[in-house]
Amino acid sequence: MKIFKITVSTAALFAFTISYAQQAQDSVKTYKKRVLETTEVDFLTSYYSQNGDNAAVSGGLGTEELTDFTGTFVVAIPLNDDDVLTIDAGVSAYTSASSSNVNPFDGGQPADPFVASSGASSSDVWTNLTGSYSHSSDDRNTIVSGKLSVSSEYDYFSLGFGGGLTKLFNEKNTEVSINANVYLDKWNAIYPSELRPFASGANGLANGLFTNNTITGNMNYAPIFNEFSDETRNSYSVGFGFSQILSKNLQGSLALDFVQQQGLLSTPFQRVYFSDVADSFIDNFQLADAIELLPDSRFKVAAGGRLNWYINETFVVRTFYRYYFDDWGINSHTASVEVPIKLTDKFTVYPSYRYYQQSAADYFFGYEEALSTDTFYTSDYDLSKYSANQFGMGVSYTDIFTKMHIWKLGLKSIDLKFYKYDRDTTFSSSIVTAGFKFVLD
Repeated sequence: MKIFKITVSTAALFAFTISYAQQAQDSVKTYKKRVLETTEVDFLTSYYSQNGDNAAVSGGLGTEELTDFTGTFVVAIPLNDDDVLTIDAGVSAYTSASSSNVNPFDGGQPADPFVASSGASSSDVWTNLTGSYSHSSDDRNTIVSGKLSVSSEYDYFSLGFGGGLTKLFNEKNTEVSINANVYLDKWNAIYPSELRPFASGANGLANGLFTNNTITGNMNYAPIFNEFSDETRNSYSVGFGFSQILSKNLQGSLALDFVQQQGLLSTPFQRVYFSDVADSFIDNFQLADAIELLPDSRFKVAAGGRLNWYINETFVVRTFYRYYFDDWGINSHTASVEVPIKLTDKFTVYPSYRYYQQSAADYFFGYEEALSTDTFYTSDYDLSKYSANQFGMGVSYTDIFTKMHIWKLGLKSIDLKFYKYDRDTTFSSSIVTAGFKFVLD
């Protein structure tokens, strides 16, 4: 039951080739190189792990341990000189100690927010299929694109579509772009197990969970719980990009993105504990006072820029900054730098660093900080105030002549990356990624 998140990003579409003109006698005949010479196949994989002590599933207290393995195939197919079809198919399988505690009482051991339950909610699989199409004009100064995507997991389904337009000017030294996307999502809401007996038509404390277990602490357990009547979530985004070659060694770009979300923006299985309600327990697990409740709309704005400096044949410096704010009260700053170092014609290493800082959402409360009289509340520490550092190291191998082959596929490049991420809370994570690019001979 992975939480679905829309990441604000800048669409950047680049022309690959330049048209050549040759005059013969009284007529001019234009020759153009194909946008994509041959079919390319990318295989991407990653292994991600995280840990922490502020699980939103258990109201801001408990293990955040999670591991995730992802595999993705991306196939880019030239349909003709101007058009490219790209198919992106991916699967992500994860095991989560945190989400296992949606039902902490089904694992056969005493329930505890810091111990994973072995029940059905401890793992899930996310699948995605995206098709995109791009068309380049004869002079390669205009690119039109469109895409359609579908993704699904146990408690969530998403349908997305969008498109973009890119124009190049000034002998291709200047580029402007606009892109728009729509995502139509549907929850299959799953609630914390102790709240389900209080749903409409259920039998409350007469349920087997309570008749088979002893409530300690406040034995008059009476949570605030109403099922969500609308389980849809729609997201609409539009982004603008501008890129300029400033000199032979310097390139800069700017981006501005807007996102509007409507519908069920709360995560149904995330608990909240109130400071003005006495605590109730089964085993070592505190029973939810309520579930996360957030507004049904959210407006996001992100503005950022990149500056890439080509120092010499060995060193390049890539910098990035973004400012973000939304109408939930979050403001954030992101800054990063990456320094690719070309060791040989085929090998490049690229150390990187990223800093992130954000303010807390207006509706964030830590464990037992919210009041039962509050209108909105969440104990999801992703919406808390925090700062984070990420250090990374990557290495790439490139062979433009594709001497190595697997069947009819020539190996063009290999990219390996490692990132270590730490917040100033207890949360930390690491990810290893690998990418292999092949071309069809």
